[in-house]
Amino acid sequence: MTIGAVFEDLVAEAAAAPVDGWDFSWLDGRATEARPSWGYQRLLGSRLASAQAALDLETGGGEVLDGCPALPPVSVATESWPPNIARAAARLRPRGVLVVATTEIPFADEVFDLVSSRHPVTTRWTEIARVLRPGGTYFSQQVGPASVFELVEFFRGPQPPAVRESRHPDHAVTAASAAGLEVADLRSESLRTEFSDIGAVVYFLRKVIWLVPGFTVERYRGKLRELHELIERDGPFVAHSTRFLIEARKP
Repeated sequence: MTIGAVFEDLVAEAAAAPVDGWDFSWLDGRATEARPSWGYQRLLGSRLASAQAALDLETGGGEVLDGCPALPPVSVATESWPPNIARAAARLRPRGVLVVATTEIPFADEVFDLVSSRHPVTTRWTEIARVLRPGGTYFSQQVGPASVFELVEFFRGPQPPAVRESRHPDHAVTAASAAGLEVADLRSESLRTEFSDIGAVVYFLRKVIWLVPGFTVERYRGKLRELHELIERDGPFVAHSTRFLIEARKP
């Protein structure tokens, strides 16, 4: 099989793969990403076990929340992407979780003692502070600055400093404090990520849509072929994901 045929087959396979939910198992054997040392799901599970009312924002397909062994008597999750809403509802409702289809936080003041989110697109600090009870906690693992930017800049070119630093944890601390929350824990790590074939890249960019906005195979076919040849020649394409963990409490 020629290099061109391999490229077309890999791209076609990845372009046809479903990308609903927040499950990356399609990438098994094709891409790897180191995990943060703190173990977000384990830490979240310990907090959920002692909570009375919890809200998980941007829950995706509900995979992380469902992986926690014990859920509070009142458990609510929000999600806005229709394919994920259906997956989250099917997964979480049997466990007593109310899944709300929304991009907002449409709940009364001071009703939750725990609000969580894993990799939120936007953190609505003022609204989070509003729905937290006094003494309540916001607990979140977030994407940090310039995450996977080796891949982003391969397709989009060099990004300005303001874009590279837009998700810096210092900004989260400032926003949390402005909303009246006290940051109790803040940790950050850079994590090695490898893409072993061009299909993995296509799938990843189709799923994580904000990295290369407007990504389609046809629009970026030239850059995809260039990257395919680079991987074939030099081995896996290496990038670095950044993550930070933040825990903030309402006085």
